[in-house]
Amino acid sequence: MLGKVIRYTAALGALAVLLSSCGLRRHAYDNPINKDTQQPDKVLFDSAINDIEHSRYERARLTLQTLMNTYDTSEYLAKAKLAVADSWFREGGANGYAQAEAEYKDFILFYPQMEEAAEAQEKICKMQYQQMDKSDRDPSHALRAEDECRQVLVQFPNSKFAPEAQQLLRNVQEVLADAEFKVGYFYSHKGSYPAAANRLQAVADQFPLYSGSDEALWLLADAYQHMGDRFENQEAEAYTKIVKEYPLSNRVEEAKARLEEMKRPVPEADPVAYARMKYEMENRSHRGLMSKVWGPFASHPDMSMSAKSGTPEMAGLRPTVPLSVPGAATSQGTSAEVTATVEGNSNLIDKNPDARSAVGGAANGTGGTAATGTNAANGTVTATTPANAAGGTGTAAPPANAADGTGTAAGGTGTSGQTAAPATQPLPSNHVVKQKKKKAPKAKKNSKKSSRKQKKGQQQDAESSSGTAAKP
Repeated sequence: MLGKVIRYTAALGALAVLLSSCGLRRHAYDNPINKDTQQPDKVLFDSAINDIEHSRYERARLTLQTLMNTYDTSEYLAKAKLAVADSWFREGGANGYAQAEAEYKDFILFYPQMEEAAEAQEKICKMQYQQMDKSDRDPSHALRAEDECRQVLVQFPNSKFAPEAQQLLRNVQEVLADAEFKVGYFYSHKGSYPAAANRLQAVADQFPLYSGSDEALWLLADAYQHMGDRFENQEAEAYTKIVKEYPLSNRVEEAKARLEEMKRPVPEADPVAYARMKYEMENRSHRGLMSKVWGPFASHPDMSMSAKSGTPEMAGLRPTVPLSVPGAATSQGTSAEVTATVEGNSNLIDKNPDARSAVGGAANGTGGTAATGTNAANGTVTATTPANAAGGTGTAAPPANAADGTGTAAGGTGTSGQTAAPATQPLPSNHVVKQKKKKAPKAKKNSKKSSRKQKKGQQQDAESSSGTAAKP
């Protein structure tokens, strides 16, 4: 008896799969028109909706296009345009989602006051959300999903679709924050602490709802500790934020101990942050066994750790300048090492000589241009290093700022009109160029051969002369 029941259930399951694959399974449409009328445009609309519900999408779109072309003043025109977008959305795939997004955008443009406009924007958000990859892969769909979900909250804040879009936005920002955290974690373990601090600081500031924000702050403090004493304030600030805003974190006790070692005040936990973190831990969804097994092979990211409460960030990820960069403007009060001022006199650009023309302290002509010196008003630059002019040598005088702009070089003379050759310096490089040993020139070998021939000729001449002298 049990075997018959099992066979009967399997047969019904196979029949259901077969019917659904043939398009006979009905998926109810979200926005039908319940008006009971036999108007021709309504008949066309109902026929197209029936095709959409049974997955006959191409046929439904042809029917809806006929309705819009034939009855251009129909009261069902807006619903027909929305149904075309819904048919592409249900068809799915990269091509289907692209076509659906274009149709939904047109619907929002032409009918922004309709209630279905918010639904259309939410479906655009869902399409990008469903195509989103894991945090260690291409973030293009995640960034698009963040923009589109945020648009629902900005353009339709009182819509019934706003709470769902808000949760989708939290999930998307969990993925984006995890991507930044993994990059910072890599830099931290590699030993590139300025780069790690820059990435982890962005995670802590821009994604406070991220499930790993407390760990990001801990690595951030460690990076500032390795960067030196001048970043001690930033290190203490990271520890303080862990204790105050993440009171249930595993790093709280360690952060308190570090603050006591640094002789910094230990803050009290924020009650609001404590309540929010407790709610997140109690309502966090747990992954099943099969989800854990297939997790590494899945293309969609795991959202079980994402926040279920709190207001998501309404601004996108903004790249920051590392605090170790000289002259970086920071809110933490780090002093700038490089300053820049705007010159009030615009004529100096045209009249003053180009500083790049002086290489190695060479002087050009009489008076010359020096590598270091001061610019006189409406004049030339006086040399401060020994000036070697063509045709003579001389020692340059100290810097002289004259009103008429003339400088003198004392201790020697130089030929006017001639320019000393500037000393060429190699360009900076990160690679050490190994110099090859030069081979001996061939001329030396030829000279050795010629000297040997001369010695041999001299010996032969000596022998012949001695032979002739011996004869009577």
